[in-house]
Amino acid sequence: MKKRTYSCGLDAAVDVVGGKWKALILWALHGGALRFGELSRNVSGISEKMLIQQLREMESYGLVHREVYHQVPPKVEYSLTEFGHSLNTALIPLGDWGEIHMETIEAIPRS
Repeated sequence: MKKRTYSCGLDAAVDVVGGKWKALILWALHGGALRFGELSRNVSGISEKMLIQQLREMESYGLVHREVYHQVPPKVEYSLTEFGHSLNTALIPLGDWGEIHMETIEAIPRS
């Protein structure tokens, strides 16, 4: 994998959490480990394929830990790493801003 150079901290952060789903997955895992089905239900609107893809990316960044329990039926849980928790902590003010300005944002016409 090619090493990426960033122009500033925000550039690096947006690269890690960019896209529609990663922040929502991080937030869903904020309360603790979840199995795939629980995570899918907590992230409304995400397809199974997209959730798998996003979790793999987040695992490669070191944000999410995937724990496989070798039992029947197989069990897999996802949880935040310390790095993932630190990103979630950084996202809380952004979520607060969104809550405060949600009506304004919803009123903006989209094409």
